[in-house]
Amino acid sequence: MSEIKAFFIRLVILLIFLWLLFGVFFGITPMRGNDMFPRISAGDLLLYYRLEKNFNSGDVLVFRKQGKISTGRVVAHGGDSVEITGDGELKVNGSIVIETNVFYKTYPYDKKKVNYPLSLKKDEVFLLCDYREGGRDSRYFGAVSKKEIKGKVITILRRSDL
Repeated sequence: MSEIKAFFIRLVILLIFLWLLFGVFFGITPMRGNDMFPRISAGDLLLYYRLEKNFNSGDVLVFRKQGKISTGRVVAHGGDSVEITGDGELKVNGSIVIETNVFYKTYPYDKKKVNYPLSLKKDEVFLLCDYREGGRDSRYFGAVSKKEIKGKVITILRRSDL
């Protein structure tokens, strides 16, 4: 009887450890769609760190906006002014941003949900998908508040490697 009791105690400890690990510190989500193509493909698993609160330009974040979990790359922070021109240029604080790893021009969406230039509040970031033609990002729904950010992507488990 004591062996069964010891087994259940170990099982409970393991479950508490897993809950802390993946419920408090880390999260894991599949990449839905090809919004971050070619760097991240549909079906890749994203492991993200939930406790990170300081984000740099270029960081990939997992966030929940309009009830959906999405992924985007930080291009501007709180206090910055963002503008996307009709010529497909991304401007942050009046300077054109040259992105060497993005192969598509950044055009605003036709529906004027976001008016440019957009000034970001202290607790907001402006996120763009790497695949700029049709990705649902801050051009579609505006800035993302830090409350909506689930975490910073720290590693990718490639679907093709599994």
